[in-house]
Amino acid sequence: MSKALAATAPAPVRHDVRVASLHGHRYAVCLTIARPAAMQRVSLPAWIPGSYLIREFARHLLPLHATQGGTARACRQIDKSTWDIDCDPRRPLVLRYEAYAFDASVRTAWLDGERGFFNGTSLLLRVHGQEQVTHELCVHAPPQRRDWQLATAMTPVQVDARGFGRWRADDYDELVDHPVTLGAFWSGSFKAGGVPHRLVVTGAPPAFDGARLLRDTQKICETAIRLWHGAKAPPQRHYLFMLNAVDDGYGGLEHRASTALICGRRDLPRHDAPASAAQVGDGYLTLLGLISHEYFHTWNVKRLRPAEFTRYDYQQENYTRLLWFFEGFTSYYDDLLLRRAGLIDDAAYLKLLTKTVNQVQQAPGRHVQSVAQASFDAWVRYYRPDENTPNSTISYYTKGALVALCLDLTLRREGRATLDDVMRAVWQRCRGGPMTEADFADTLADIGGRRFDAEIAAWVHGTDELPLRELLQAQGVQVLEEPSQLAQTLGLRLGDGPGLTLKVVLDGGPAAAAGLAAGDEWLGIELPARTRRSDASGWRLSRLDDLPLYAGAARQIVALVARDQRLLRLPLTLPQPSTTWRLAPPVSADAAASWPGR
Repeated sequence: MSKALAATAPAPVRHDVRVASLHGHRYAVCLTIARPAAMQRVSLPAWIPGSYLIREFARHLLPLHATQGGTARACRQIDKSTWDIDCDPRRPLVLRYEAYAFDASVRTAWLDGERGFFNGTSLLLRVHGQEQVTHELCVHAPPQRRDWQLATAMTPVQVDARGFGRWRADDYDELVDHPVTLGAFWSGSFKAGGVPHRLVVTGAPPAFDGARLLRDTQKICETAIRLWHGAKAPPQRHYLFMLNAVDDGYGGLEHRASTALICGRRDLPRHDAPASAAQVGDGYLTLLGLISHEYFHTWNVKRLRPAEFTRYDYQQENYTRLLWFFEGFTSYYDDLLLRRAGLIDDAAYLKLLTKTVNQVQQAPGRHVQSVAQASFDAWVRYYRPDENTPNSTISYYTKGALVALCLDLTLRREGRATLDDVMRAVWQRCRGGPMTEADFADTLADIGGRRFDAEIAAWVHGTDELPLRELLQAQGVQVLEEPSQLAQTLGLRLGDGPGLTLKVVLDGGPAAAAGLAAGDEWLGIELPARTRRSDASGWRLSRLDDLPLYAGAARQIVALVARDQRLLRLPLTLPQPSTTWRLAPPVSADAAASWPGR
């Protein structure tokens, strides 16, 4: 058989996807298994790699029907997402079902009259025993939307000018690691490291400056490729950015040759914006940081990955203690690459770093849980935050980024290497594949000239403070103190909306000591008689910033709160003003020259 014929021959497992109802938000799927088992088991994943929460995608599947040669076969459901079909192994098995798609996130599936999007984990059944065979996906153009196009990073077999047709994957893992976007989207392309890159944007407003987003994204990609490979070619043959612009939203999910992104339309670059990225709003810089983060994952988690993720178990949690490395180190490099790409200056970079430092320092949970344990508990904590989350856990994104910073600055101070050198060496040691903590520790020792076991034990597996001030000042960075926001000084966080409703009360703060609790509505304050300067014994609070205005010099007040329709009087001691950090660029030219952003 010729290569051309082999390329177009039917795959052992084929999924045909059609639009069943645009306004009903349903896809129709036909799964054909050329050589089924006598008792063929199929299942739909319960989670999607990169988002560590059991999401029960099968709840959106509508009844499953099986036939062989036109004869119905019984489908027996085994559990919430698994079915068995008793069939003749000599004849192809055809399964038909529909899937409801009305989740606008990057994690699942969406379909309406304006656009379509899906991840394979939300739509495409896994054929047990045939996960390693070639899979084919055929997406049919919706006849009612002739202006729609299709974009995916999967390998094309036979597609039309709009992208509809047959696509092929080597196995099930690859099939579901290539999301698909549909719609009348904007599209642009560039090359980075000699590799074709494409960016498609849905929902863009008329003022959208696509050329600028392409230029800035290209700079990010080229900078990332140089970090990992120097002048050598990267592992991906092509890459696709799928960006959905909405009124208000943010998020991203990495894949081996693509990423799905969501941003607010106001965060997109505009034709009337300043020429320098450093002069545009924070929203656009946040979008560039998201692009940088997800692209860095092309190496750090999609190829170099936890050993526990060598083969995904799609039906249950896949635990690892290494997300501080794969998410945290990626979070360190995402903003750093913006600096190296020339999209921001030192001051703007340190402003972003300051935000990360203060997020960690303002979370009491950093004293309760190590960042390695936070990684292990991601399935029950990170994606299920509540009012006690800041008190009980720490983000492996933010603290992991600071662990990376501390290691980088330590390596630079000792003068033997940088974290860039370590990342490249880990890639080589693990051949761009599964990695253990021991692989990282041994590579760090080889490159750094000594063992860093004590630092890993303290910074990754311990809960003590990181030596940030010492390391930053040794690098010449100015660590300045600024007054904290009043909410932080009191140890609370407010909810959205009108009124003063408490969302979080932080352990160890004055609000917690007074007995305030999440969900309380803070109505006002009462003053001691000796501090009153009018006939008023108390004041109504509509904004927290008015507290100093009405409390005056009083340090002991009574907080008037409503809780479960009861009015409570809670004695509150107002604290002395507190401070947060602000990082400023090195004043020494020599120190600035050795800063990681250069």
